[in-house]
Amino acid sequence: MPRRPGVSVRLKLTLSYAAIVLVTGAVLLAVAWIYLLRYVPDNDQGLLGISPNRFLLSRIFGRAAVIALVLLLVFGLVGGWLLAGRMLAPLGRITDAARMASTGSLSHRIRMAGRGDEFRELADVFDSMLEQLESHVAEQRRFAANASHELRTPLAISRTLLDVAREDPTRDQGELIERLHAVNTRAIDLTEALLLLSRSDRGGFTREPVDLSLIAEEATETLLPLAEQRGITVDVTGETTQTVGSAALILRMVTNLVQNAIVHNIPTGGAVAIHTEARPGASVLRVENTGHRLAPELVPTLTEPFQRGTERVRTDEHAGVGLGLAIAHSIVRAHAGTLDLTPRAGGGLVVTVRLPER
Repeated sequence: MPRRPGVSVRLKLTLSYAAIVLVTGAVLLAVAWIYLLRYVPDNDQGLLGISPNRFLLSRIFGRAAVIALVLLLVFGLVGGWLLAGRMLAPLGRITDAARMASTGSLSHRIRMAGRGDEFRELADVFDSMLEQLESHVAEQRRFAANASHELRTPLAISRTLLDVAREDPTRDQGELIERLHAVNTRAIDLTEALLLLSRSDRGGFTREPVDLSLIAEEATETLLPLAEQRGITVDVTGETTQTVGSAALILRMVTNLVQNAIVHNIPTGGAVAIHTEARPGASVLRVENTGHRLAPELVPTLTEPFQRGTERVRTDEHAGVGLGLAIAHSIVRAHAGTLDLTPRAGGGLVVTVRLPER
């Protein structure tokens, strides 16, 4: 709803400056009037018989006082207008930047120079906000593009299989149904992962006490058959580590990290180490695995949706849809924690999760 136009801040400041100058001048003149003229005798002879007297000085002083007040008013208005314009100039730059941002241009930055004050602090905060918004919008666009691509792939495969079946009625229906089932299952997994990622980003869940060590053991038991199938040893160590959050989401986060550590491992003789510990102010979970060497520039991108450490795992039935670390990162962020990725010197990855202690 549009608002009615009002008086500008510059005019308000100008009137305020002028009023302060005028009141200050009037007080000084009143003080001079009272304390100087009080000692002038009110008679025709004046002080010590010397003219002028109080009446004459009052007339002269009064005329000069009026002129002085008029000059002070003019000076206050002109000086206040210039001073207010100078003081509000940084606010104008911030307003222009905000107006540009409202039109969708997030690349503009104020970059106000000079020493720090309230306006420069506001400009720096606004620049930081624009940078985060630009990064978030770019991330969302990449996510939408990648999600569209990932969802289109199983649908395209399904259409191809159905076209082949229609053109060749003699084809083995059992094989066709099995392949369609596998493709449909992958599409469902992807959709559920996207929905979970959306819910975890909102952070609308009930918080309760959670023991990370028990969660780690439960996730390990669930994935132990997968580890044994691949010949990977899983070692769980640590102590009771209490935090606060959603037990279901934290379990999904730990499960994703352990599954990712098992899938992205060396073909034979691999290992996964899971450790929990309580530190001052934080509950820590560390998942470390052997694996292929990772380029340092690749590691920070692994928490982005649909990013995988190697192309080889795309054909792995347990490789997921490329949202495992993204979901884990989103869950950790929703719990006001941090997730750090560090490549191991001999290959593999170390994932460190820090959650607020109970």
